[in-house]
Amino acid sequence: MSPLARFLVKLFSKAHNVLYRVSGGRVFGSLGEAPVLLLTVTGRKSGKPRTTPLLYIEDGDSFAVVASFGGAPEHPAWYRNLERNPRATVQIENQVVPVTAATATPEEKKRLWPRFTAVYPDYDTYQKKTERDIPVVLLRKQ
Repeated sequence: MSPLARFLVKLFSKAHNVLYRVSGGRVFGSLGEAPVLLLTVTGRKSGKPRTTPLLYIEDGDSFAVVASFGGAPEHPAWYRNLERNPRATVQIENQVVPVTAATATPEEKKRLWPRFTAVYPDYDTYQKKTERDIPVVLLRKQ
């Protein structure tokens, strides 16, 4: 991803987070049919909280998200941060929930992927665009 694209993604993400929080998820709480949550992780280098808006689906007592990064060749920073420290929080509307993250097994991903592409077909495009296997992450409520 180019430096300009990275900058624009960060800028949009910050604006999204502010509007989501201020409105309790009424603004930017969904993208089409796909609901959006705010994932807050601990930066692996800085130790500071980092928040990212992500599409999600519910899976039992977990929330599932996709580490697509738009099909970029590398994993998104939030995913790498979760690899270092799997404890995080998610905000859905006005509710903040502590979670523990785990990368979905191949069987879990096979089961969940069609649900993701049903609400956001671009995930298939992203997977074709990159050589890496795009992870699905389960955020289990603590």
